[in-house]
Parts: sequence; structure tokens; C-alpha cells
Amino acid sequence: MSRVIALSGGIGGAKLALGLAQVLPAEELIVVANTGDDFEHLGLSISPDIDTLTYTLAGLDNQALGWGRRDESWACMDALAALGGETWFRLGDRDLALHLERTQALRSGETLTAVTQRIAARLGVLATLLPMSNDPVRTRIRTPEGWLDFQHWFVREQCRPAVCEVAFQGVNEARANPALLAALRAKPRAIIICPSNPLISVEPILAVPGIREAIIGCGAPVIAVSPIIGGQAVKGPTARMLADLGTAPSAAAVALRYGALLTHYVMEHGDDATGISAAVSRAPTLMRTLEDKVALARAVLSLA
Repeated sequence: MSRVIALSGGIGGAKLALGLAQVLPAEELIVVANTGDDFEHLGLSISPDIDTLTYTLAGLDNQALGWGRRDESWACMDALAALGGETWFRLGDRDLALHLERTQALRSGETLTAVTQRIAARLGVLATLLPMSNDPVRTRIRTPEGWLDFQHWFVREQCRPAVCEVAFQGVNEARANPALLAALRAKPRAIIICPSNPLISVEPILAVPGIREAIIGCGAPVIAVSPIIGGQAVKGPTARMLADLGTAPSAAAVALRYGALLTHYVMEHGDDATGISAAVSRAPTLMRTLEDKVALARAVLSLA
């Protein structure tokens, strides 16, 4: 069986992951989640990208908010606010149940992979969902005022401080997910880099020792989809972060960050492809509907 391995962050990547899940048999799709966004909050182990992928693939995502679980209630956050507690990172009541289960499982010795797959299966996810590593990696942002944990910069500070540097704390000591390495050794059909933020969603995965080398060594086509259309990020701070770091935000700028890793790059009609060494394909990359997600998934898979 030849599998497709998709590397993904949260919201943008999850859209293409859902399209792939609609097109491929469940046993042929592996989605690898960034865990650099993970953090500990209110005593709980939070994995935002894993959770977004889980809810999206399970059909439980909150499309009105763009994050979290649908049909959510907020009684716990309201009660916490009344007590003067920290509420800058909003956790809905249904979402809290997932974090409580994950935290208890990790403290009892279960791996992040095991608890992720168990929760995903209970919620109806059929594809294989893997964290990039079972070891902690934490994305940090250096601002003019000093270093911030990613969620503090992204959510608490609402991306206001300028980005001077991005670092992945603990990545050199982290071990690549053994299940991912095994899948790469098994000669996958394709590696797909979903339209996620390269700086904080994809590059943490590629920075885990052994993953980039295994991708190159597996011999499969590596196909990335641009998260930028017309110089603007579809979602999130990708364009802003590139600009802060001295790079004009564009679809080509993202491709150049991936460099020789890519064999194919999918970008919107009309965007400039100057400087891209990978084979460029054009397709509508804005995914508003399920039909859009499926159409882009089919276009990407056709390159494999």
C-alpha cells in the first residue's frame, strides 16, 4: 500500500487535510501535525494544531470561530473570569474535556501519539494522525522586548510585537515520531506540505532531527501548496512574520524557504513564480467550501 503523508499546521493545513481525507482511502492517508505550538496552560497540556486537525477531520470543527469545537459553551471560562483567572486563551467546555483527557493520559505515561490516535478514533477520525514527535518542542518568538512563548505572542499579545527571530526550543533533543519514520521508509506515494505557515507550522516539523533527511531519502515527490495568495496570507500571521524578518511576503518567498526539498509547488493563478526551482503548478488555492478542498486535493494528488 502506497501512502500519502501530509505535513500540517492548524486551520489552513487542516482544510487541505480534510480534502485529502475525502479523496483518499483512510488507510492511505497519514497527517503529521506540528507540535511546536503545544504549551501548558492552567495545568493542562494543550496541542492546538493536533486539536484543529482532529476536530476538522472528525467534522466537529467550529467553522464560525475558525478554531475549537462546534456547538461549544463557555461556562467554565465565564466562571474563571469571575474568579479573576487567566482567560486570554479561550477553552470551551467541550474542548476542555479533550485537554483533561490528554493531560491525564500523558501524566500516566501514555505517549502523545497514543493519546492523539485514541482520541481521534473516538471522535471518528479514520485517517492516521501523528504528532511530529512525542518529545516536547516549543516555538518561541524573539521580539524587541525579549522572548515570548508562541501562544503568548500569538494569542495573548495578538501578534502585536514585531518578530525578530523564531526558535524551536528542545528540537535538537527531540526524536522524530517512529511511526512517521517507518512510513517514510515504506516508500510513500507523495509528501504533501499543506498550506500552513512555513515559519511556525512546517519548519518545526522539518527541524526535528531525521525528518528532513528521511523525506529526501524516501524518493517520493514533495508537493507544497502556497499559504499566500496575492501577497496576503489566507489565514494567520504568515505574511506579517515574513515581512518582519525582512522578506517580502509572496507565494514564491514560501517556496524559497523550502528550497531544494520541493519537487512541485502549487500556487494561485497570477502569483509570481520567479526564482522557484520546483515545478510550478497553478490551481485555485482558496478553500472556502468542501468542494474547494476536494478540488485542491485532487489537483495536488495528480502531481504524484
